[in-house]
Amino acid sequence: MKIDATPSQIATSALTGIPFSQIIGSPLKAAIEAQAMAAETTWRFIQEVGLNIDKESGEKKAVSVAFEFIQDGKEVRLNVPLLTIVPIPYIAINSIDIAFKAKINAESSAHNEKSKSNSTDASGKTSGKVGFGCFSATFEASASYSSKKDSKATQDSKYSVEYTLDIAVKAGQDSMPAGLARVLDILNNCIAVSDPKGELGASISEGDDGKLQLIATYKNSDGIFKPELIKAGELTATISDDGRSAIFDVEASRGKELEVKAENVQPKKLPVPAK
Repeated sequence: MKIDATPSQIATSALTGIPFSQIIGSPLKAAIEAQAMAAETTWRFIQEVGLNIDKESGEKKAVSVAFEFIQDGKEVRLNVPLLTIVPIPYIAINSIDIAFKAKINAESSAHNEKSKSNSTDASGKTSGKVGFGCFSATFEASASYSSKKDSKATQDSKYSVEYTLDIAVKAGQDSMPAGLARVLDILNNCIAVSDPKGELGASISEGDDGKLQLIATYKNSDGIFKPELIKAGELTATISDDGRSAIFDVEASRGKELEVKAENVQPKKLPVPAK
């Protein structure tokens, strides 16, 4: 009996019907989405940890960590941008390996059992006489016939399909993008040592117009120039173009002594030269 090829055909159809695009594409899509989530995590970390929003101007400013220590016998303050001393999470997927296996078992079996017997049930009886006189004889005959036919056939078939998918993803801390690395370099250059009480500097010189002027600078405890906080008696200051100095016209104060002040620092007294 010929073995039925239907299970094999079904198994082959199952193999060709495997959604390879989904099996391979889904892990790749998941990896891309994971990379996007990692980038978003980096962005949120910088926004929430490294930056503050100024309540007055609404501008974002880098968060700085300040602490005081002794340097050359003097108490000083170190101001460090937070982003330069904490690791910024920047995870990147380096590789993704997809191993796919398809196992298809197809089996077909046929069992044919056939028995045949012929019999015919028929009966007949006949009798007669042959010969003449004393040379005669009688006879009687009977016959039967039986015909029988039996047959039996069985057939079994089965198949199975098994998928195995192995995915290996390798990720690690990647190098910083050029832009972020540049920002960190700039912040590194902003690390500065300052006086915890602030620094005040002042000098009197002759301007381009021949008039005397007082030029004063002031850095607060964070090391930021604050010329608008400088006071010199009742004189009115003009802020320099670079925003670092306060300039006072002291021509009318010749021969006098001016006291220069700024917040909590020790005031400076400067004599104004006479004519």
